[in-house]
Amino acid sequence: MTNLAQGLVVAAVHAGSIAEEMEIECGDQILAIDGQEIGDIIDFQYLTAEDEFTLLLEKAGGELWELEIERSYGEELGLEVQAVSSHGLKLCRNNCIFCFVAQMPPGMRASLYDKDDDYRLSLTQGSFITLSNLDEDEFERILKLHLSPLYISVHAWDAEARVRLMKNPRAGDLSSQLKRLAGAGIQIHSQIVLVPGYNDGEVLEQTVRELGNLHPSVQSIAVVPVGLTKHRANLPDLRPFTPEEAWSILAKGEMWQKEYRRKTGRSLVYFSDEFYASAGRDYPSIEIYDDFAQLENGVGMASKFRQEFDYARQSLPPAIPQRKVHLITGVSAAPFFEDLLKKLTPIEGLTVQRHTIINSFFGPTVTVAGLLTAQDIAGQIGNIKGEIFLIPRVMLKADEEVFLDDRSVEWLAEELQGIPLVVENQGRAFLEAVTGLDLEGEDCE
Repeated sequence: MTNLAQGLVVAAVHAGSIAEEMEIECGDQILAIDGQEIGDIIDFQYLTAEDEFTLLLEKAGGELWELEIERSYGEELGLEVQAVSSHGLKLCRNNCIFCFVAQMPPGMRASLYDKDDDYRLSLTQGSFITLSNLDEDEFERILKLHLSPLYISVHAWDAEARVRLMKNPRAGDLSSQLKRLAGAGIQIHSQIVLVPGYNDGEVLEQTVRELGNLHPSVQSIAVVPVGLTKHRANLPDLRPFTPEEAWSILAKGEMWQKEYRRKTGRSLVYFSDEFYASAGRDYPSIEIYDDFAQLENGVGMASKFRQEFDYARQSLPPAIPQRKVHLITGVSAAPFFEDLLKKLTPIEGLTVQRHTIINSFFGPTVTVAGLLTAQDIAGQIGNIKGEIFLIPRVMLKADEEVFLDDRSVEWLAEELQGIPLVVENQGRAFLEAVTGLDLEGEDCE
């Protein structure tokens, strides 16, 4: 085989896997499978679905290897690739009035300014796409290969409202696109970023109703409030929802949830934790969230965390060796953690000091913990004299110990003169980090 296009570069090889056994290494390029060139990760996943196939790769030194792969049913090949495509990501062509990337301050790492709108990331990583970036060939590919589920940013069903929000004439094609996907049996997880005066009220009601009509193709509808930073020079004048507005939206949402549970057996429409925090309302029971389809979108995270916490707390002893830890959180989650920490006060020997960090980097209207920076944490806590401090994993870049401002966990530890402990967003993991204990039992379902 000659004149092969550049393939996908191997980023990781799992220990004990077929890939390791075949001596595939990081940096190798996967060029073809069963004679078909590999253009992107969809090609790779589709062509490696069989139990037997021939893989052609190029080693770092330029040597071509042809490997006969045989595996048992369900056995993974055991490698990861660096990118979804050798040609790079498809970038966003919209100019959304609420785009968070457009509200980033200058001087941050280049990757934070990338705006992707790639259906391959939607399939493989759960990233939200708008569909306005798809050409007909790509749409047909989705239908032909039945690429499902897809995560789609809807925002508004009404064409005029959606174009107004996204500043792209193609944004108005959404309803016909969603109907095509639903007609092909593609599962859809949808998102509505709600902006006061643009897509709330009657526009929101229409959007939820029309999406609900596409069930079971539409499996979830997440409603999240617009995120606004202080870096909005030359951008439209937007505002956050008031607590009273958030309360009203949730009240309406509960009516929709009850209706959809009667019709479909699912709540179908879900609201992000930010809405409950803004309204000053308690988070719902976990039953509302069904299978937590949009947990990574901040939908149901607090309820799930609380249930895990309460379940694991049953394993705690009445006393532990003297231990003091510092808990870092954002403004919106502060009342939630205050309630949880009250449940730990009877434990002798444990002291937990909560630090509610105001977001100076992005502005005080940004209240979620996941957007806090090391600079703000260091500036507001000070020297903790060798004590332990907990860093929620959501504050760090995926698979790295780096904050949004490019400061590392090590940098923050030096600034605070403390011992860092990165904690996964799970109730049991949190309790184990707080107490220093290895709790018995399994997480509840």
